[in-house]
Amino acid sequence: MSSQVVDALLASDEPSIRWKVRVHVLGDDPRSRPGRRLQDEVRRSARVRRLLEGHAALRPGTYEKWQGGHWVLLALADLGYPGGDSALLPLKDSVLKNWLDQRYYREFVPTGTSYSVSAAAAVPLVNGRYRRCGSQQGGALLSVTRLGLADDGAAALVERLLHWQWPDGGWNCDRTPTAASSSVFETLLPMRALAAYAEDHADESAHEAANRAAEVFLDRRLLFSRSTGRPIRAEWFQLHYPVYWHYDVLAALKGLAELGRIADERCQDGLDLLQSKELPNGGWPAEARYYRGAGERRRSFDHVDWGGVSRHRMNEWVTADALAVLAAAGRL
Repeated sequence: MSSQVVDALLASDEPSIRWKVRVHVLGDDPRSRPGRRLQDEVRRSARVRRLLEGHAALRPGTYEKWQGGHWVLLALADLGYPGGDSALLPLKDSVLKNWLDQRYYREFVPTGTSYSVSAAAAVPLVNGRYRRCGSQQGGALLSVTRLGLADDGAAALVERLLHWQWPDGGWNCDRTPTAASSSVFETLLPMRALAAYAEDHADESAHEAANRAAEVFLDRRLLFSRSTGRPIRAEWFQLHYPVYWHYDVLAALKGLAELGRIADERCQDGLDLLQSKELPNGGWPAEARYYRGAGERRRSFDHVDWGGVSRHRMNEWVTADALAVLAAAGRL
């Protein structure tokens, strides 16, 4: 059934779907002439045009969900947009300016349990752990690295992430003094970003940090409590696209595949779950979504629709990622 699904995706109207399948499932070289032609088709696609034109028209805040420049860059990076496009530099610069503001270089140790991060304009250090949402700097780093726009600003993001990394390998912005374990939400994007940056720049410290972050997911077998073995959240068992800063089994497997850790035996339960969700006629559904709609300036609306939700209908975006994960795991 998988070969029929692959053929269907290769005939998709979405050039990004075709690019994902050719590069991440079939293993085509993205730097080849056909690969570059397909990326140019991605750049000129209606979806990319709506993302960029929607952002330009609405002029949302950098992190406004899900229409801010932060999310537009993340989308482009995942769609196979060609690297090194100078047209994206103003957008890249505005995003990096936001996440490299001086407040992220200042630190303070709260004297009580009730404090305001915004009032302090600094990163709190509580019980020896920096309380910082690593998914924000991590998402920016992943975007600019994948889009071939990594510069000194990207190196600065790496430095900040390494500076804030917790002893167990991840990140967390939980201000509760007793919080001592990293958050999967705040760790997934930094792990992916550091892995991508390490590969592009032969940066051993970033590579080591990404592998330390992987243990946050692997120690939990992606989905399960370390103490009880029970599922942590039912939401993590559902398939979404995009995940934005959120987390689910496919997003975790995708990140670990990018890092080269998909063969770890602690991924097996997640891989089994993913395979069990294949539809009878092939492909995988989007079982839930984090965007409420598309094309309007409303809270949690995206600039584009990503195929909606149906437990019985294949979603091309989820399916392309699922096939890529299974291919990396040798399960196709």
